[in-house]
Amino acid sequence: MTINGAHSRPLPPLNPLKAFEATGRSLSVTRAADELSVTPAAVSRQIKALEDYLSVQLFKRRPGGLELTAAGERYLADVVPLFNALRESTNAIVGGSTRRQLLKIRAPATFAVRWLIPRLAGFHIAHPAIDVQLTTSPSALDFEHEDLDGGIQLGGGDWPHTGTQLLTPNELVPVVAADFAPDLRSPEQLADQVLLHSLARLDDWALWLREAGVAQINPYRGMRYETSLLSYQAALEGHGVAIAQKSLVSKELEAGLLRMPFDLVINRQSFSYYFAWPLNKPESTALTTFREWLSQRAD
Repeated sequence: MTINGAHSRPLPPLNPLKAFEATGRSLSVTRAADELSVTPAAVSRQIKALEDYLSVQLFKRRPGGLELTAAGERYLADVVPLFNALRESTNAIVGGSTRRQLLKIRAPATFAVRWLIPRLAGFHIAHPAIDVQLTTSPSALDFEHEDLDGGIQLGGGDWPHTGTQLLTPNELVPVVAADFAPDLRSPEQLADQVLLHSLARLDDWALWLREAGVAQINPYRGMRYETSLLSYQAALEGHGVAIAQKSLVSKELEAGLLRMPFDLVINRQSFSYYFAWPLNKPESTALTTFREWLSQRAD
């Protein structure tokens, strides 16, 4: 069967997809089971069924808990907005949209998966009448031409006609897998290692090496990945040394899955993550509530 000339395949079964979305947001089978009113064993079976259907591993079981694979992170970033849109469509057709508030937020994919999504479950529990529609894009926020209530943006926080609040500093640190074999004691030893880069942040290694006083290493050599999500996963797999935003790998550092081989941390104070919203249109109560909730969870 073809649609517009392209081969189609059946959609994945809904129950396994629901189990994946709930588990991916919380990185906890137990919390997903509570949310879905089923047993943890049932959630695990549904996730295994989805992985078998896709022929892709979505989670890794680590001593510190669940972790999304690179494929799982990408899939979750796509699936969460679809489930939110489905919930809103359902509310609309049963008349629920008049009783609920929809908040449209956009964020970079890495920040959404690593920082925002793990916290959003708490917002939904605290404010069940507000539905958050989360989309991702690396592009700068454009409130004049996009239908957005707010979003997360990396920069100095001084954008015109825009309110901002700082969420987390942009601290750059090299990270490696916990069992990374080379015993790195000085930055000069990076000359013999594979440097892992994000295509969206190709200057990060150059900034860190310059601050470390290392001039003999080409900061742009090594492996390049489309997003930081992929470069962090490559580091977890032991492929090399990634330059990471510390707040976005804090969970792996605390769990002992990643480690920082050096003490030097670069704080790019003028280039940090901010929540931003337009000042030239009325602020909804949902947006005010979300901003206040974010401020309590800012690093």
